[in-house]
Amino acid sequence: MTTQMLSPLQDAFRHAMSAVCSPVSVVTALDGDSPYGTTVSAFNSLSMTPPMVLISLDRGSSLLGVLGSSPAFGLNVLSAEQDDLARRFASKLGPDKFTGVDWSMVAGVPALPGTIGFVACRVAQFVDAGDHILVLGEVEVAEHADVAPLTYHQRTFGTHARLG
Repeated sequence: MTTQMLSPLQDAFRHAMSAVCSPVSVVTALDGDSPYGTTVSAFNSLSMTPPMVLISLDRGSSLLGVLGSSPAFGLNVLSAEQDDLARRFASKLGPDKFTGVDWSMVAGVPALPGTIGFVACRVAQFVDAGDHILVLGEVEVAEHADVAPLTYHQRTFGTHARLG
């Protein structure tokens, strides 16, 4: 296996971005009857009219291929107690990532229980963005719970705490 050398700018950029605290989510979709999912930290709300989100997927993501033929996805924003799911869905297990994992169907996409938020979306647009593809999704269902979020900072999982 070849290790890619980073330029000094790429290395500095990687370190600078690791200092940013990001929420962690699992994006899910169906390929026929098989559920797929992958962990992402690059997502955000995009628009209120209409309600939209943006997710960023690596060009090599198997989920990106699924979204090409099945344009619905779920964004499962993980709670502080779900770091095991974040690690599991960050692996390269394909549809086996769901083995032994509780999930249900909401608006035609896999939803994970115990999350702080869930949105079911239809793909509105794919946008080329360097070594990633941005997926713009129109929200069809939105749910939330008042629990602590799972965050990623300095390459470790944690959570957010209020000051004062």
